[in-house]
Amino acid sequence: MAASSTSFRVLPGFGLSLGYTLGYLSLIVLIPLAAVFFKAGSLGFEHFWDAATSPRVLASYRLSFGASLIAAAINAVFGLMLAWVLVRYSFPGKRLVDALVDLPFALPTAVAGIALTALYAKNGWVGSVLEPLGIKVAFTPLGVLVALVFIGLPFVVRTVQPILEDLDTEYEEAAVSLGASRWQAFRYVVFPTLFPALLTGFALAFARAVGEYGSVIFIAGNIPMVSEITPLMIITKLEQYDYAGATAVAVVMLIFSFILLLIINGLQAWTAKRTGRAR
Repeated sequence: MAASSTSFRVLPGFGLSLGYTLGYLSLIVLIPLAAVFFKAGSLGFEHFWDAATSPRVLASYRLSFGASLIAAAINAVFGLMLAWVLVRYSFPGKRLVDALVDLPFALPTAVAGIALTALYAKNGWVGSVLEPLGIKVAFTPLGVLVALVFIGLPFVVRTVQPILEDLDTEYEEAAVSLGASRWQAFRYVVFPTLFPALLTGFALAFARAVGEYGSVIFIAGNIPMVSEITPLMIITKLEQYDYAGATAVAVVMLIFSFILLLIINGLQAWTAKRTGRAR
């Protein structure tokens, strides 16, 4: 019997599925974002500019975006190392370590912030050791960085780990048998394959860090012009019923986040194309 030319699928046809997808995406993402930009557009340029570029708000931009970029870079390095150890080595407690990587996903952000503050305060386990050395973590910008590193690490590990698991070690062994050192085998054989996934993890960690609030406000100290993050500025303006100012700051955050993520995603696509792994 000839096979039927009709292809049966669990989901509806392309047109209906696309309609559902666009409708759902519009309700959840596009319409709220459009409302924010519409509200900002009704302020007038002068009012918008004054609200978005006040000295206190500019200081919060520098802290939020600067700390987020640094935290994402730190997580890219150490997340790669952690994923490598989990994939390439067997050791006692490996499953426990693998489970602990997901702890920032499951732990409420407020609980994480309180725990980090208690740990890094001057009378905490770690803070009491760092304080005599002149290193103060809690209630400083360094505390913000620590919190952002904590919540962003799983994004890098879980993005890189599946790629490492699928990577055949025979390629490395072949490179070593041809005279390459272990570092050269990693640099020229393994890393080009991992780099797009590493950039993806970096972008995810950065995006999460920029909007993080709960785990940061406790350890930051929230000192004006020093350790205030931009999400806190938005909350503060909302509590003061300054909805226009909160909207202006939110729009600036959205624009800068989109630009940075587009740059990272473009670099990822370029890397994948250059290495012959573009879809």
